Amino acid sequence: MFPLKDLTPRRSLPIVTLLLIGVNIAVFVYQLSLPPKLGEAFLQTYALIPSKISLALAGRHYALEQALLPLFTCMFLHGGFLHILGNMWFLWIFGANVEDRLGPVPYLLFYLVCGVGSNISQLLFSWGSHVPSLGASGAISGVLGAYILFFPGSRILTLIPLFIIFFTVRIPAVIFIGLWFVAQFLSGIGSLGAVNSGGIAWWAHIGGFLTGLVLARVAASFGRGRPYG
Repeated sequence: MFPLKDLTPRRSLPIVTLLLIGVNIAVFVYQLSLPPKLGEAFLQTYALIPSKISLALAGRHYALEQALLPLFTCMFLHGGFLHILGNMWFLWIFGANVEDRLGPVPYLLFYLVCGVGSNISQLLFSWGSHVPSLGASGAISGVLGAYILFFPGSRILTLIPLFIIFFTVRIPAVIFIGLWFVAQFLSGIGSLGAVNSGGIAWWAHIGGFLTGLVLARVAASFGRGRPYG
């Protein structure tokens, strides 16, 4: 399933969502501009590498602040064109209405906290790994967590591939995102124990989603972003 559009109208221009997309693209372009050795050094410095944090906590090789900085910076890095295109598309589809509901400044803070929360989750489930973790998908998973709370009945225009046939359907957000989360959770369970294997950071998705869900519930309890169907 691939989302094409959410069918809930917005009341305002999603300035922060557009800004986040712009920043991610700018950083990716900068990554591409670096020679291979500098590009690798850039990723080693700003991507999340769990083993660096475990070593820093043990007082070896790395300053703690140097090791912890990637919990923030890695959410603006991407590993390839498909990686960033998929993430930015999901951010646009689901982020614009969440921003509309929360307001620009709270939404920005929400996004960043979800990103850090998702990376802490990935860190805990891959403790000691030497594999760099990077990408905005953890923060965007938090956006999905807020979306399913704020807009459970919103219809998502979705592309469904069936062998060589493609068709579109309108799927309620609670079903689309619910199925997405189940897939992430099952994949995360399947990845347990494989801390040094590459691939998708499933626990960043799970942690980001749960962080977003909790923050959205808190926001709703304070009268901001009340859910509706």
